[in-house]
Amino acid sequence: MPKAYFENNNFKLYLGDCIKLLPHFTGEQFDLIFVDPPYRLSNNGFSVYSGHKTIVNKGGWDKSQGLEKDFEFHRTWLKECQRVLKPNGTIWVSGTYHSIHTCGFALQKLGFHILNEIVWYKPNAPYNLSQRFFTASHETLIWAKKNKNAKHRFNYKYVKDANWNEDFLKSPGEQMRSVWAINSVRPEEQKFGKHPTQKPTALLRRIILASTLQGDLVLDPFTGSSTTGLEAYLYGRKFVGIDVNQKYLDLSIKRLNQLKINLQKKN
Repeated sequence: MPKAYFENNNFKLYLGDCIKLLPHFTGEQFDLIFVDPPYRLSNNGFSVYSGHKTIVNKGGWDKSQGLEKDFEFHRTWLKECQRVLKPNGTIWVSGTYHSIHTCGFALQKLGFHILNEIVWYKPNAPYNLSQRFFTASHETLIWAKKNKNAKHRFNYKYVKDANWNEDFLKSPGEQMRSVWAINSVRPEEQKFGKHPTQKPTALLRRIILASTLQGDLVLDPFTGSSTTGLEAYLYGRKFVGIDVNQKYLDLSIKRLNQLKINLQKKN
């Protein structure tokens, strides 16, 4: 087993390509896997960030290799995720239309059973710069279990009754629907630096609290700045994250240290 880049209090980070590292992991050990894979969007186009025109290129890891090779990439890491997922564990995959349909097809080809498609609506999404398309204001998440016969965890009562006051679509005491209104990342969540595809803490909090218990083991094979790990740690879960970029693992560690400081102040 490769040596961890960082390990502290059930929070572990590995530096490297998840496709190369995951085969070294013991099978059927993770209760939950959250995956925000490369969307393959870096094509020299432009978008809007904080009201300003910005190029969308994020790095070589985000460049499309063509439909067939992109599909094989997603199928490969999903197959490894399936191997390390517990029999009753679940996987969440996030994406835009550039990647999510490919991932959904790969999930089904591998025998996963899709439980829900979640639409993450972003009320504060940036406007469309070209004015030639509808403004992109959502991402899609697929929630799936390992196979059709598996018994998955869903904390239904908690999800139904908890206070989700950041989401104006969720009425107190009513079933949570498959459209979630959650704003994009807040400035304070990028205090130590920005990751180009960082997810808001509110999104990962909901996923973790809906589909795990305290003490469960969570994996994020494209961890970035580790929002998944921070929310897992905050709510008493164990975490393993993998990323190819040392810069973002260092950012993850800074965020974890700040979280610990904040928790100490509260106590």
